[in-house]
Amino acid sequence: METINEFFQLLSSFLWGWPMIILLLGTHVFLTFRLGIPQRKLFTGIRLSIKKDAGAAGDVSQFGALATALAATIGTGNIVGVATAVALGGPGAVLWCWLTGIFGMATKYAEGLLAVKYRVRDKDGHTYGGPMYALERGLGMKWLAILFATFTALASFGIGCTVQANSIALLASETFGIPTWIVGLFVCILAACVILGGVKAIARVCTVFVPFMAVLYVAGCIVILCMNSDYVWPALQLIIRSAFNPSAAGGGFVGATVMMAARYGIARGLFSNESGMGSAPIVAAAAQTRNPVRQALVSSTGTFWDTVIICALTGLVLVSSILAYPDITFADGAALTKVAFSKIPYVGAPLLTFGILTFAFSTILGWSYYGESAVNYIEHRRSNRFYRILYIVALFFGSIINLDIIWNIADCMNAMMAIPNLVALLLLSGVAAQETKKYLWANRLDDEMEE
Repeated sequence: METINEFFQLLSSFLWGWPMIILLLGTHVFLTFRLGIPQRKLFTGIRLSIKKDAGAAGDVSQFGALATALAATIGTGNIVGVATAVALGGPGAVLWCWLTGIFGMATKYAEGLLAVKYRVRDKDGHTYGGPMYALERGLGMKWLAILFATFTALASFGIGCTVQANSIALLASETFGIPTWIVGLFVCILAACVILGGVKAIARVCTVFVPFMAVLYVAGCIVILCMNSDYVWPALQLIIRSAFNPSAAGGGFVGATVMMAARYGIARGLFSNESGMGSAPIVAAAAQTRNPVRQALVSSTGTFWDTVIICALTGLVLVSSILAYPDITFADGAALTKVAFSKIPYVGAPLLTFGILTFAFSTILGWSYYGESAVNYIEHRRSNRFYRILYIVALFFGSIINLDIIWNIADCMNAMMAIPNLVALLLLSGVAAQETKKYLWANRLDDEMEE
């Protein structure tokens, strides 16, 4: 097992090294300009996300699809992951993370567009889509579509299921002294109540759960920034300066380099918002929308909320806290996050704990739908109760076993999901550009999609 773990650890390091970072970031930049900078229509996307497309085909509302996607992407990476980037790459990593989110909005836009463009509808009116359908129907690459679905199904049991349950169980055990098996059983019951109801139940819960947990976490960040008010502007200046001159940060960041700041910031941004990985378009395809561009705009706002807002706020909180409390010492990102939030009297530590617990649980819900959709594509089924039960059982075992090897395998599966999805995005970029020109730049957002 140790040898296998070392193999997947090395493979993960290779897959998430500079080649993948350059490929993902390059796709973000390429699609930004290929599609005419769709980020300009951010506020249109936000407006559409809270409106209902009455009578449009789909299983869930546009906001329900967005909330489900955010449930899967807003996770511990937004809290601990950003802190890890700062600890390893210096304050400048925050700027690189933020820039990744800005450009990543174009990729998330293209993913949502292609998901709706190539989705299918069964005889009962239910809709299904995602990169596997774009690869099959748009490019005729059935074999690559099956590979994507396989990697997605495997990843769902890793990053979306067992590792999240493990994080919840360990945190609850360390904080409240509750045995991990009890926490695991509780998580299974809660998840089963939602997951067994299918995508509509997941979306209903996420539309309430996601805004609540996000607003609460953002409120905590704002409180800390108010407490650090004298250091917020200097922190912002330091973030910008150290992105290109890490030695400007001084202190424990003297050894950081521009390459380290860029690598950890970009990697954290990419991993956090999942733009280009191909997961979010699976649920985007189920949205009730008149045409592909409307849902594409809504999908792009997910990266905005996840990385441009939440990750940026987290980074600003951490850097301002480092300046405000020079005595802060940290060995890793998790320690830095705990120190920053502990500065809020009485409620800081519980707020952080609640944030990590709820973010992890929401990821469980979102990824359950991704995995089930992938399995259904491979098996040509339209529902898979067996998968749901297996997923729930895996949550319990994830809570009580050591998951080092699972983490590494899950990282590999996530990277391998991205490759087929990026093939679809790049080869179908002309289709995405044509649809964007037709509906967005011609001011025809209210038009119905042509079948």
